[in-house]
Amino acid sequence: MKNKILNDGPLNTDIAAFLLRLVFGGLFIYHGWQKIAGFSEISPQFPDLIGIGGKLSFLLVIFAEFVCGICVVFGFYTRLTVIPILITMIVAFFVAHAKDAFKAKELAFVFMFLSVVIFVLGSGKFSVDRLLQKKRKKKYSY
Repeated sequence: MKNKILNDGPLNTDIAAFLLRLVFGGLFIYHGWQKIAGFSEISPQFPDLIGIGGKLSFLLVIFAEFVCGICVVFGFYTRLTVIPILITMIVAFFVAHAKDAFKAKELAFVFMFLSVVIFVLGSGKFSVDRLLQKKRKKKYSY
């Protein structure tokens, strides 16, 4: 029997993708929900970081964090839904926290990096994407 723990290959890429999506998306759902719950307090003071207005910027952040976070957890159009999260983290890292010390923007950097990893890795076998892909293959197979 091969020792999988000492082997340099992956144990199971699909399980790794699932766990990564679960934690990553779950954290974004959590942060998004905090913004939804405190909408009336946060919205008036949310900065206009990209020139589209503070309120619209805040709504886009909520969409990226909460709605796209849910999609990532379930693996629903994962590569597409991780893009708004990536954009949000790019703005947070390079614009909102541009002058801050790295310690203050470290979480945005980690989320930005993990967004890229999820985009490259995809959703894996345990996802809605896989179910949709199977349906498409059945529909178009002859």
